[in-house]
Amino acid sequence: MKRIVTRAALLGAASLLGLIGSALLAIPQDFLAMSGIRVEREPSLMSELSAPGGLLVAAALVMALGAFRTRFTDLGLLVGTIVYGAYGAGRIVSLLVNGTPSASIIMATVLEVGIVLGFQLLRRGSIKAAREDRRYAQLWEVVI
Repeated sequence: MKRIVTRAALLGAASLLGLIGSALLAIPQDFLAMSGIRVEREPSLMSELSAPGGLLVAAALVMALGAFRTRFTDLGLLVGTIVYGAYGAGRIVSLLVNGTPSASIIMATVLEVGIVLGFQLLRRGSIKAAREDRRYAQLWEVVI
């Protein structure tokens, strides 16, 4: 059951990250406009706005790999925690320094922090399970 929850969480968060990353890569101006952010169509600015999209897509692929390959699950949870955590923390710092952003940005912040907390709970559970598996294996080594 826990594996199914972990897979679903990784796949859901990876899908969201992949969609956002793809939108930033392909249509940064339109994507940002959905949050009420207006930017000029200047090539250097578009490049700077698109660049994080590549990182988000790459992180989404690692997270999706973790959903389908057990040996990459912990890596997927860790990458998701780092990416979503960095975005959430950055938004909180910006809120403190620059003031309150739009409601959609605040909702994104809450979602990012929620994903990080969920991933940490899942990660903690998988580390605990791995320790128990090692103890169980050590017990069998003693018995045999």
